[in-house]
Amino acid sequence: MICTAWAFPFRPSAWARLVLASVLALLVGGNTMTQISNFDDAPARMPPVGWTLTMTGRGEPKWTVEAEPSAPSKPNVLKQSGQATFPLAIKSDTAIRDGFVEVKFKAVAGSADRAAGIIWRASDATNYYVVRANALEDNVVLYKTIDGVRTPLDIVGRKGGYGISTPVSSGQWHALRCDFAGSRFKVTYDGQPLFEVEDATLTNAGMIGLWTKADSVTMFDDLAYDGIK
Repeated sequence: MICTAWAFPFRPSAWARLVLASVLALLVGGNTMTQISNFDDAPARMPPVGWTLTMTGRGEPKWTVEAEPSAPSKPNVLKQSGQATFPLAIKSDTAIRDGFVEVKFKAVAGSADRAAGIIWRASDATNYYVVRANALEDNVVLYKTIDGVRTPLDIVGRKGGYGISTPVSSGQWHALRCDFAGSRFKVTYDGQPLFEVEDATLTNAGMIGLWTKADSVTMFDDLAYDGIK
């Protein structure tokens, strides 16, 4: 009699499936399912196709594909150079509940703010999760935005506080990532795990995208994302 693991009615948790999917991706090369947007095939000085370029709140965001010599993958980046409460670039064709989103960013300028963020489980421009890095505050914070109202979330194992303090230098490329499964979110910055958050407000699959704040001038490249079933 031959038995295999598949004979047992084992149903791993969403977080366990996400970890397993990440390990399998690394074993087979790390990009078998991952989608990457690097904007290199888009015409410069134009908005990218397949994105909803919008905002939370008010203002005039400006998202354009631009040629950038320092881009991690040349020649282009996506640049936000307008001003709004929270400028958003939403990848319209995505619907992910559990998975990850990661981007490389460079904070260029901004006097009121100098931030870069990634969003997930977005149903529209007023409901989503966002984790952002801020070069004026030197910290990384995860929020939920519900009906346009942004609220910071507590870090697992710590009550209160405001994200994690870490250097976010202007004029340099950094990497920001969030792995999300069920109500658990794991934030990684420049390849180093920073913190985890637990929240069950938004549970449905949603769109992923990019985020800035106020007068932030920010460049983005190599947006990577994937979902697990």
